[in-house]
Amino acid sequence: MTISPLPRHGDVIVGRDVTGRTLRISGHPESGRVVLSIWQDTVCRATLRLAPEDVPDFVAMLTRTAIANADDQTHELGTAG
Repeated sequence: MTISPLPRHGDVIVGRDVTGRTLRISGHPESGRVVLSIWQDTVCRATLRLAPEDVPDFVAMLTRTAIANADDQTHELGTAG
């Protein structure tokens, strides 16, 4: 799949592991979906379509994962009790 314009309701997050890797997050209210797509430069590599009611659980999972990782790093550094 080649690159397409980002929809009006969306954003891009640049990956930190591979040059040219991005995550597009786009809202499609006309079809009732939120689309997450992984891009490598101008090529879409994977797509996941969520229903709007799935988004809060997805955000909560991301938040729990980020907090758990931060806690693990703090314990590894010996700065937590």
